[in-house]
Amino acid sequence: MRHLVIILGDQLTLDNPALQAFDAAQDHIVMAEVRQESSHVWSHRQRITLFLSAMRHFAETLRAQQFPLTYFALDSHPYADLPAVLHAMVQRHRPLAIKLCEPGDWRVWQQLQAMAEQCATPLQVLQDTHFMCSKDQFQRWADKYSEKNTSLRMEFFYRSMRKKYQILMAGDAPEGGDWNYDQDNRQSLGKLGPQGLRPPPAFSPDAITQAVMILVNQLFPDHPGCLESFQWPVTREQALTFLDHFVAEKLAQFGPYQDAMWQDAPYLWHSLLASALNLKLLNPREVIAAAEQAYRQGRAPLASVEGFIRQILGWREFIRGMYWLEMPALKQANYFNHQGNLPAWFWTGKTGMQCLSQSIGQTLQFGYAHHIQRLMVIGLFATLAELSPQQVADWFLAVYVDAVEWVELPNVAGMALFANGGRFTSKPYVASGAYIQRMSNYCQGCQYDPKQKTGAQACPFTTLYWAFLIKHEALFARNPRTSLMVKHVAKLSADEKQEITAAAQLRLQHIEQL
Repeated sequence: MRHLVIILGDQLTLDNPALQAFDAAQDHIVMAEVRQESSHVWSHRQRITLFLSAMRHFAETLRAQQFPLTYFALDSHPYADLPAVLHAMVQRHRPLAIKLCEPGDWRVWQQLQAMAEQCATPLQVLQDTHFMCSKDQFQRWADKYSEKNTSLRMEFFYRSMRKKYQILMAGDAPEGGDWNYDQDNRQSLGKLGPQGLRPPPAFSPDAITQAVMILVNQLFPDHPGCLESFQWPVTREQALTFLDHFVAEKLAQFGPYQDAMWQDAPYLWHSLLASALNLKLLNPREVIAAAEQAYRQGRAPLASVEGFIRQILGWREFIRGMYWLEMPALKQANYFNHQGNLPAWFWTGKTGMQCLSQSIGQTLQFGYAHHIQRLMVIGLFATLAELSPQQVADWFLAVYVDAVEWVELPNVAGMALFANGGRFTSKPYVASGAYIQRMSNYCQGCQYDPKQKTGAQACPFTTLYWAFLIKHEALFARNPRTSLMVKHVAKLSADEKQEITAAAQLRLQHIEQL
């Protein structure tokens, strides 16, 4: 054997660089389902099902194209983790080299390096061409940008990518004259709520997915979540159906309401494409092209299209670059030294706070919440409640179907929790219950009042927000983007500050009962 080619569970594309120059007479592919990948965090059953079903479907694609493949199904081998599987394959076949596309997870990368060294077999790691900015290119951009700036900003990276790929550009200028339309894309839904929503595509589970669902329920019966609502794309064809549906039915309204939330409306106008992109069933280039074409053809307004493309070309590429730039330190980052334990209701959704009950409840039901629910409800509470960044990040990695560590960890630790001290964010993302009230109807029927700072009916978000400002007043005063917040703190009397601080401490002492 010349090359033992590894295809990981989030590398499900025939464009995988490890498959280029593949010679069926000399090379062999290995794919493996291993228990560790489902249990190193307490993974949601829909997340496990998505990965395993997508892997098995891709294995069928490889077999149909006559690629020689050894596939280790979860219930058909004794190996606990990926290195054990690969060690056995190397010992059996003695390849001249192990070949793979670079992993998207630091932990897996370290495991594979150690395994190859132990087996004394060369490891050929190829650049992941799925991404539009390589790790080396991002490093060069970051080095250049850091010459004049103390922290990195997605906005300027995004503009450079727009120019490089000529996306939404009119010559050298941005289409429409502005680089972003955030101010147009922060609307609430109003009293009537979402109107004219179309449900996402639904696929009846085929035999492969049904077998995986049975297996997951058998092997992981105590894991969070349920499978009754499973509807995620597990093949490229299904992923393309999701893309077509989004562009035709949702893209036009995506922009104005991308930050809005509504009770029992988990999807709104969001694309639901993250899991397909992160498994590489879709290529970001084709997703961006489809959105831009909709604008060029007059089927979607510029603000919506730019807001969506910003997420793919800007934030997704930027956050991946930051992950590899910051690891492994990012995993242990804890700028505020928060040590609080995750409340048990993070795994049940049973809390009196309606916004968290809704956001966590739908997460457990569908394995999904959109970015504002993650950032400005769940992440916001975790910051204000001083929860351990490591526990929070592990929870996010466990419960969302689109979670791969390269995208999950920097979004959670860096963006939501400010755990790395603002390495690529301009401020901690903190707010009171008033923000949630403005952007949703979650406060309707809730036992807590977002307008009250203290008292039995005071919204925990509001109480904890003011206590957080009081505690970190000096930090916020130094930052131009947060200095206005703490000017309100200066207006509080010493007695008021003491009352708020005591109320917040009481809330945290009884966090399990909130």
